[in-house]
Amino acid sequence: MDELLTPVSTVRIKPSDPEPDLFRQITVQETQKTNTQQPQTPVCSPEGVLEILKNEPSYDSLIAALQFLSRYRDDGSDVPSVRQPSPLSAQLVRVLVSEIIPNYWTLLKEDGHESKSSGMKLLLYCLSSITAINGVIVRLGSLIQEFKAEGGSHLKRPDISLNLATLLDLLSNLLRGDGWILEAWKVATTDKAGPARVRPRVQEILTTFGSGRIVSFAAEAESIVKTSSADNNIADVWPADALQYTLWLGRNIVKWQLSDTAPDHPKFGSDLFSKTLKLGHADALTKFVLSELVLKKGADGGRFGLLLNNLSPTEQRKILFSTLKQFSVDYLDRLGHCETSESKSRISAVAGALKAIVGENEGARNHLVDWLTSSSGAGLGENVGIRRAVLAVVSQCRDDMVNILEKSLLQFGDQLYIKHSPILQQEAHAQVLLLSAGYVYRKSPLKLTMMMRTGVWMNTISNRLAAPHQRARFLGMVVGEGLSSLVDQGDKKLDFKMEETSQEEGRWYKELTTVSDEIGPPDILFTAQPIPPKKKAVSHTASGKPPTQPRQSGFVIEELSDEDAPEEDDVVPYAKPDSDDEDSDDDPTLVRRDKPKAPVYIRDLIKYLRDSDSYDHQKLALTTAPILIRRKADYGTEVSEHAEEVASLLVGLSDRYEIEEFDDLRVQGMIALIVAQPKLMGQWFAKTFFDGDYSISQRASILIVLGLGARELAGFDTSSYTAAASFPSKTLPERVERLYLNAGPTTAYQKPSSSLKSLPHSALDGIATSLTTEFLAPMAATAADAATGPDALKLSTVTASLADPQKVRRITRTKPRIRNIPNTTASLLSTNFFSPLIARFQAALHSSASSRMRGIMFQPYLLSLYLKTLAILIHASGPSTLSLPQMTAELWRLLLNTSIRAQAVGDLSITRAILFGFVSLLEVNEDRMRDVCMEMGREVVEAQEWVAGVFAGLRGGDEGGEEEQVKMLAAGVLVRLKEGIEKYQLAMVGDLIGFGG
Repeated sequence: MDELLTPVSTVRIKPSDPEPDLFRQITVQETQKTNTQQPQTPVCSPEGVLEILKNEPSYDSLIAALQFLSRYRDDGSDVPSVRQPSPLSAQLVRVLVSEIIPNYWTLLKEDGHESKSSGMKLLLYCLSSITAINGVIVRLGSLIQEFKAEGGSHLKRPDISLNLATLLDLLSNLLRGDGWILEAWKVATTDKAGPARVRPRVQEILTTFGSGRIVSFAAEAESIVKTSSADNNIADVWPADALQYTLWLGRNIVKWQLSDTAPDHPKFGSDLFSKTLKLGHADALTKFVLSELVLKKGADGGRFGLLLNNLSPTEQRKILFSTLKQFSVDYLDRLGHCETSESKSRISAVAGALKAIVGENEGARNHLVDWLTSSSGAGLGENVGIRRAVLAVVSQCRDDMVNILEKSLLQFGDQLYIKHSPILQQEAHAQVLLLSAGYVYRKSPLKLTMMMRTGVWMNTISNRLAAPHQRARFLGMVVGEGLSSLVDQGDKKLDFKMEETSQEEGRWYKELTTVSDEIGPPDILFTAQPIPPKKKAVSHTASGKPPTQPRQSGFVIEELSDEDAPEEDDVVPYAKPDSDDEDSDDDPTLVRRDKPKAPVYIRDLIKYLRDSDSYDHQKLALTTAPILIRRKADYGTEVSEHAEEVASLLVGLSDRYEIEEFDDLRVQGMIALIVAQPKLMGQWFAKTFFDGDYSISQRASILIVLGLGARELAGFDTSSYTAAASFPSKTLPERVERLYLNAGPTTAYQKPSSSLKSLPHSALDGIATSLTTEFLAPMAATAADAATGPDALKLSTVTASLADPQKVRRITRTKPRIRNIPNTTASLLSTNFFSPLIARFQAALHSSASSRMRGIMFQPYLLSLYLKTLAILIHASGPSTLSLPQMTAELWRLLLNTSIRAQAVGDLSITRAILFGFVSLLEVNEDRMRDVCMEMGREVVEAQEWVAGVFAGLRGGDEGGEEEQVKMLAAGVLVRLKEGIEKYQLAMVGDLIGFGG
């Protein structure tokens, strides 16, 4: 019955005279003893605080101990003893990190940061020392090792991930602040001990923050926490990000350099800067420090120069060259030929900033001289503005200018340099030679006159005129006429009577001898800095992806052919729709009446591309960009003014909403930019491919865009967007166009403007396969003829084949059709597409500062795609290109590069790309094979030996397999090379003497 009774309430009555409970008395006494003993511990010394912290203090006792540590001064100094390196402070830090933080961190965070007396503020203040940072790192390392010892499972020790998350949160809060390292240095050097004790402390600061231990331990701990935690929710651990940590160190370096301590101890800042450069983000660090110390209002460029003066010569050279690149990219590249007054003032401002950095440092000036005269220097691919600014700084010393002129003249006339250097490199050095000659003539006319009377000058002009490449000869002629105009008078002036030298480009080169730039104040650069992006406006459209089957509104228009239309009715009316789709929904909340309209201006297109939070804007921008850019190309300056901005947005765009045909639409938009502005965008995409911080797939899309854009410019391919982009006023209706143009039953563009031509990811691979098939077809036909007997026996076979039109087309077209490409288009592709790509690749191969770029370039897929792009570019240029000899020599030598051939060992994709490069070279040089053998006899024989080795090393046998295809391609290339060598071997004898030895 008891279980059926439920008590309504329970009342406990305390007896007036309770019985003695011995256990309760003992527990209460022990508790009172503990509570009374703790406050009795004297809080008047760090030793007393250490005892309190070891005995699991209450929260109030902990706050009291932290308050004492934050107020305590040792020996009357201004530094708290807990922050001063000592055995006692090490013990305090160990107890705080190992015992106090895991137990009290949550309570301390709830206490907040508002007041200076809050527990969190006091704790962070007491741990703001290099000893505490090392203690946190050691504790992180020990927990990571414990986690690995447990087999990487968080089930056995779930407390490890919790403690790691707590320590990461502590580290993130502890390192906040731009003056952290400056304060740490003051703490380490305030002690009255001698230099023997201070020096190891300073070295410990450099080792702790500059070695990368903080980033590595924090990143590994963050990975463990994210994989072990159930919810994977962890605060932003910025020390685990190498870029954010590098920028944090950069802010601390700037704080140090701007302090009064830096001039007295300049080596500390330089050493920290040197170590930070090795963390993997040297360019970002240099750009940030440069913007804060030089390119800011009221900044003193000498502080940046002080930072450089104490670096090693190698690091000083690297930072100085990176600084020149930043100046060129941010301020001078958009100026073009720098012919306006605004350009001159901008160059003077950059020269002033550079002069403030270099100062009187002789080593820095020598680096500038090397940058101007080295075989891979002078700003490859950059405009002339940066070279003018550097020469304005160096021109302050007459001896340096004479040295530059002499080195430039010797290098410019060297036969090996003329033969092997990229044409972009030669153009840059020609500009340096002309500019330096003008400075030397204004300072010492007699010196320039004497130099032009020596054999060096005569050999330079002779070697240039004897160069096999047209562009090399052109540079030699403009240099000869430009320098001769300075020292010679009347009929003695050198004049080659060539049309090229009297045109606009030739006149511009020769006028460089009259350019003289002054060193001005860098104030104009402060307003020229890029404006920070504005906050994104709140989009009124839905942020998520719409349903997979969105509702369509309006009429569905279907185009009917003439065959289907009745003859008596010339006009067929459209059927009336049964209902309006937008009004057919029962739920009014599903009706979208705020759909964005398609952009009609380029600035609207940019706005839509930037709005990454709106699916509608992203989809409209991608579908509209190809047509809008092509339509606006020849009307106004919208495209030319915003082309680079649109291109940067398209290259870096990510598919957040899984838009259908996203990659194809993005690539078509970039192709439209190239077709609209080929001179500008060809060089921009080539530069972005090497300099931009993009992924492998984004770089690959740049190569695809360059290849397909070049073929469209050359007339090989036609985009389906071309007809859609034409204005209605420029075209006739399709039916009327048939009557007047006699185009037959079909027009040039059969698809309506609404149909999108799908672009596969292997677009360049398909083109390469097609060109390879056309290259091998004649040889395969010849081999088949030789195997089946004489032509007379095959008369009946050929006669029977004529009945089939497909066979007729296949028989008659044994040789690929050669297009007559205008010289203007061929020159455009050579100058703005091919040369920048190949010159920057060679610069990356030979530059010690481009190790990261070399690693990216030698990625197998990207390297093979790069070589195919170059081959497609030279094929698109065609045999009528005036610069074909130069292009052939550059690509041929690049394909034989030792590093590239080493990557091809064991990799069929790279081997196939190299062979395809030879296919394109042999195809476009079919009518000038004699000149190729005479000019590059060694290279031709070397190519034959390498291809023969590839052919012998491939087994083949797998019909239709990749290895069989590569072997067939190698056989075709080998046959063509042997034919050329056997036919023109007598012309190659002179160049091949000593080749075998």
